[in-house]
Amino acid sequence: MIGSLRNFAKTKLAGLLVFIMIIPFVFWGMGGMFSSGNTNNLAKINKENISTEEFIEYLNNSGIPQDYIRENLDKNIIQEILAGLISSTLLQLEIKNLDITISQNTLLKKIKKNKNFLDENGNFQRIKYEKFLLENSQSASGFEQRLKKRETEKNLFDYIGAGTISPSFFTKRLFIEENKKLEIEFIDLNNFYEKKEDISESQIKEFVKKNNDELLIEYIDFSYAILNPKNLMGIDEFNQAFFDKIDQIEVDIYNEVPFETIVANLDIEPIIINDFRFSNNKDDIEKKIFELRNNQYDIFENKDDYVLFKVKNIEQREPDLNNNENKDEIIQLILNKNKFDYNKKLLNQISSDKFTDAEFLKMGKNLVQKTKLNSIKDNTKFDIDAVKLLYSLPLNSFTLINDEKNNIYLTKIISFQNKEIDKNNIEFKEYEVKQNSNNKKSILKSYDILLNKKYNITLNQKTIARVENYFQ
Repeated sequence: MIGSLRNFAKTKLAGLLVFIMIIPFVFWGMGGMFSSGNTNNLAKINKENISTEEFIEYLNNSGIPQDYIRENLDKNIIQEILAGLISSTLLQLEIKNLDITISQNTLLKKIKKNKNFLDENGNFQRIKYEKFLLENSQSASGFEQRLKKRETEKNLFDYIGAGTISPSFFTKRLFIEENKKLEIEFIDLNNFYEKKEDISESQIKEFVKKNNDELLIEYIDFSYAILNPKNLMGIDEFNQAFFDKIDQIEVDIYNEVPFETIVANLDIEPIIINDFRFSNNKDDIEKKIFELRNNQYDIFENKDDYVLFKVKNIEQREPDLNNNENKDEIIQLILNKNKFDYNKKLLNQISSDKFTDAEFLKMGKNLVQKTKLNSIKDNTKFDIDAVKLLYSLPLNSFTLINDEKNNIYLTKIISFQNKEIDKNNIEFKEYEVKQNSNNKKSILKSYDILLNKKYNITLNQKTIARVENYFQ
């Protein structure tokens, strides 16, 4: 059974485009699992229904693999996807109500300015455009319809957020908040974590015993063949004849033609791998096959190639503690768990205001260091997201942050110094644009709330449950 048919566009240009063009496919068996009538609807917006067919099309265009959906059913993945479809439908209703349109002439100009369709002199090349459509199995009308949808939505956002101008004191405040100098004290928590040499044999055995099911290691045996125009046809060009061959291979897989027969007919020597287990230092293709192992027999795109594979055996084994690699992995898991528990306990103390200056000084002793941050963009010491967190906190606050190597630090903000800006400063204009953008985002957020009040949205939980059951 093929996991999916051409989930992603068969082209090397696709990844360079502003937006990704996805080739639609139908989930096997899903199209006929719903009856007609109201039971075919997942949701209703006022009097407009959102059918399962629309959901399937939206899901296909999203490019989300079925395996990912199955793995995240308990995290309400179906509801999240449906929420995205509802949001998209609301926008289209607003575009219709506000009579926001884009002319065919404007649309063509957008296409002709797309850098992916231009030659070295900046001139539009129709052959490049047509090649893109061919390699993506797209019609010109289908491509243009997607582009039109994107551009009208952009025009809607511009219309809603237009004319947002901030008073100068808001701009100055934003500048001060992002450019004030922070002086902090910090303690490297690596000094408090257990080390590898601290972990005893009894700890290892106890951990394995307690977490045996979670520690099972999966090994697979598989064969695969790399397919490209060169080894299939003796040319370097991705033409229609090549894609026809790929299509036939997909049909053969669906019809359960043996892997060995296909590669023999193609005159390709397969690569055979036994006792493979996943690790970051493995070959990318083989790691991908491991990720798709439950498909057992399938084909997928990898950079400039297609990969045909067949999984012959999947086996779960307990970790062998006589194997140094396995043992080191177990020790690392123990260290990570202990580190997590330590950090969690410390954060709970901070959030409940039970962590005091006295506790900080007691921990620090000779370990406290000082540093200054010159702005919210200063990531010379800590990760940029950690810096943003520090800039969001008040004076004398404690928190845990990390650097780019994921070392964890306990920090305290001990002082800050404001930096003023004049309206004539060249940076003032930049921050004015940024503040206006923030205002626009705020307006759009409010608009989102308005839409939810404006439109009556009801969900058909029974049909949603049917969709979820399909992916079980």
